[in-house]
Amino acid sequence: MAIGLYIIGDEILSGRRQDGHFAKVRELLAERGLQLSWVSYLGDERPRLVEAFRRTFASDDIVFSCGGIGVTPDDHTRQSAAAALGVDCVLHPAAEMEIRARFGAETTGNRLRLGEFPAGSDIIPNPFNRIPGFSCGHHHFVPGFPEMAWPMMTWVLDTKYAHLHHQRDWVEHSIFVFDAHESRLLDLMHSVETEFGVTVFSLPSFGNARHARPHIELGAKGMAEKVAAAMRTMRAEVLARGLTIAPEDDPGA
Repeated sequence: MAIGLYIIGDEILSGRRQDGHFAKVRELLAERGLQLSWVSYLGDERPRLVEAFRRTFASDDIVFSCGGIGVTPDDHTRQSAAAALGVDCVLHPAAEMEIRARFGAETTGNRLRLGEFPAGSDIIPNPFNRIPGFSCGHHHFVPGFPEMAWPMMTWVLDTKYAHLHHQRDWVEHSIFVFDAHESRLLDLMHSVETEFGVTVFSLPSFGNARHARPHIELGAKGMAEKVAAAMRTMRAEVLARGLTIAPEDDPGA
């Protein structure tokens, strides 16, 4: 099952807020031997959200969605998910219990609206303030606030997908090749990818904080045993072509 991430909010696209979800979700998944297949940034635009959700509801992907589940006029995620599924938003009984437990005598109609989710949803507990998120199948909707979203996504991963943790022996390794042009390495990339069944990548740089000289980060990702063999072949061939590899980044040095 592929894993995807929606990051929703006009404030992200305008730059009023900086996104931290992408990096954190990568981290949470990597700790469990999982990885993201895709990420999409979306504004608070209901037709576009409906279209996006409808497309991924039709897939087998595990999807996390951060943002837009409040009740202010710019929050459209709950209603868009319901429209994509062709159902109504209704007050979830368990969400109502959580909200009433949180606010007690100060529970209002507007606060209860926070518990209106697409019919048939399950709730996601929120340890920060007890206002839950919701799941529709393999789609999991959490607030945009990191202090709420990240513990909630952790709960989802460890409660619903513990059986997937570390099932894939997936790794990514690379070497840094100096003063090389991708055109000189294209044939090697294609042949290694074909021979070993890995994904080969190439990231050129004119120089950065790690290596001041122009270089290419040349690597492979896939199953650990195949990646190890692919990297041995690439390293040997790069050296045979008279190119230089950064010793500190070369596991075969």
